[in-house]
Amino acid sequence: MGVGIVRSFASAGFRIGVVSRRAPSLVDLPPGVTASTGLPADAPDLVIETIEEDVTAKQAVYRAIEAAYPPATLIGTNTSGLPLETLAAELTHPERFVGVHWFQPADVFPMVEVVAGPAASRATVDRVAAALARTGKEPIVLYKPVVGYVINRLQHCLLHEAYHMIEAGIVGADTIDKVARWMLGPRMCVTGLVEQKDIGGLTVHAMAQRSIVPTLDHTKTPNAMVQNMVARGDTGVEAGRGFYDWQGMEAAKVREDAARRLRGVLDALSALGRRAEPRCRARDELP
Repeated sequence: MGVGIVRSFASAGFRIGVVSRRAPSLVDLPPGVTASTGLPADAPDLVIETIEEDVTAKQAVYRAIEAAYPPATLIGTNTSGLPLETLAAELTHPERFVGVHWFQPADVFPMVEVVAGPAASRATVDRVAAALARTGKEPIVLYKPVVGYVINRLQHCLLHEAYHMIEAGIVGADTIDKVARWMLGPRMCVTGLVEQKDIGGLTVHAMAQRSIVPTLDHTKTPNAMVQNMVARGDTGVEAGRGFYDWQGMEAAKVREDAARRLRGVLDALSALGRRAEPRCRARDELP
């Protein structure tokens, strides 16, 4: 993830420095990018933290940044699920703190979420969003913090129900993925998630909600099957086993192939979008 973020900024002409415990062994950085094990002396405009999802570890990084640089240096976190309010709790200058969330692979996906920290102004959020736009990304801007932001909240709603159906023996993981690829994915590429309901008709949709929503898996707890898989080491392609058997396959090659196919889909979708005329506009207010 970190290397993908660096590539995005470097390709847009930004001057980049990487701080990592593994700095001496980093060999796949773009030309001109420096790597060190400690914070450089010159204050940057923006520092992006991309370490493990651990509050204590992240807050230690923020303390080091605040000790090294003036309040004008903004701090962004690439967290995908930790509350920004919690992460910013010990900052001396929480107004400098924002969420900046890329998606894997970071240099391929066209969008980045930019989310206000609990004390960040709209101007600060807009400043970070403008920098991301210079890298060719389309910022998804939220001026109010929410755990998981937009994409992960939607994704986890869908995955939570998928895991429930797999765990209950209703359907296999391969069928879930087939439906996502060939039914949900293509339709969402054309009409999104909400616009499709306008097109299909909200009357039918509202009636379906009445019978389906009460039966969904509203547990408010992480799925036990997934938690147990991780506990026993079945963590996916890197371990050789997750929902699928990956033994004998190189994780790097699997990810490279997935990124290559993703680029093809995004290129096709971009071409479709350039040809399409706007059909509607979002309403300013909803009751």
